[in-house]
Amino acid sequence: MAAHYSPSGSLCINGGKPAVGRVAITEAAKSFMTAIPDMRVILDRLVFQDDLTEYHWTLLGTNTGPGGTGHQVRVSGFERWSMGSDGLIQESQGHFDSALYEHQLAHGVED
Repeated sequence: MAAHYSPSGSLCINGGKPAVGRVAITEAAKSFMTAIPDMRVILDRLVFQDDLTEYHWTLLGTNTGPGGTGHQVRVSGFERWSMGSDGLIQESQGHFDSALYEHQLAHGVED
């Protein structure tokens, strides 16, 4: 995932402290990938605005990582990207409902 970022690129999730550089970006994504080893991220749509791209996604999977609950997770969000001159992501501002995500980890998806 981090290979899609410029070497000095950054990822900020829900207004938190930005992860800068590929190693830090990998670490930021690691908690999600560890908690949900069967994680699938589905492309919902791309929105192009001036020099920004919004990547809207839905994350699906089961919380079976270490200490996992075995509950299903389904949460949607989006990343607002600015691209670098190398054609890779220079800055990503990620947004999703973290309270819903935490609820689903504990209790599963409510239909």
